[in-house]
Amino acid sequence: MSANNIQPWNLELPQSGKLTVNERQVGGDHYAKNKIQPWTYIIANELGYLEGNIVKYITRWRDKGGLQDIDKVIHYAEKLKEVEEIKKLREEHDGIQRT
Repeated sequence: MSANNIQPWNLELPQSGKLTVNERQVGGDHYAKNKIQPWTYIIANELGYLEGNIVKYITRWRDKGGLQDIDKVIHYAEKLKEVEEIKKLREEHDGIQRT
């Protein structure tokens, strides 16, 4: 891979015969069958903590946490919405104070 094609989400260091981090999973195999690892998607799209957890839990719900993982997706989405609503209110408030 040339230096021009290096992307931070698909870098893998030579492991001298060991499995790469993307080839192994600690604590289960609920991501192993996926075509793309959730963390690869999260990093490639520069998602934040809340968005990243939404991706993680929705990706694994059938194979690990079931309905509880869907509840977690909803919970994280509600928190993300709350954070964004607060940001919007602050921006509107700051805009009013500056004029």
